[in-house]
Amino acid sequence: MPKAKGKGGKNRRRGKNETEGDKRELVFKDEGQEYAQVVKMLGNGRLEAQCFDGEKRLAHIRGKLRKKVWINQGDIILLSLRDFQDDKADVIQKYTADEARNLKQYGELPSDAKINETDTFGGEEGEGDVEFEEDSGDSDDDDLDDL
Repeated sequence: MPKAKGKGGKNRRRGKNETEGDKRELVFKDEGQEYAQVVKMLGNGRLEAQCFDGEKRLAHIRGKLRKKVWINQGDIILLSLRDFQDDKADVIQKYTADEARNLKQYGELPSDAKINETDTFGGEEGEGDVEFEEDSGDSDDDDLDDL
């Protein structure tokens, strides 16, 4: 029986050239498309995205990207809007951090967009923050003495 020859096959080796330098051309939005930032991954190929036009939409990752391009919270993506459902969209492309910075320089993205951070555009302030008050009394020490 032959030994296993390593991880993956032809498709695994193919991805090396895409990461070397700026080989991919920057894609700008067309009519019916919008830039967005991923707010939350929902699973099953879906995510919640905050579009830069102010709308929050439920987006579906199309099959071409589904298991080939990994999308995470905070990533900048290009959405194709649906004519019949304004609150839903489809993910066409994910931008790398460098591509997103270039889009920002060209004025395609708003200047307050946060790139390469988990704090997303349009996030609510104070969400998930927990503050603790320090108790100045010695009541905790008295409770321990009783035991």
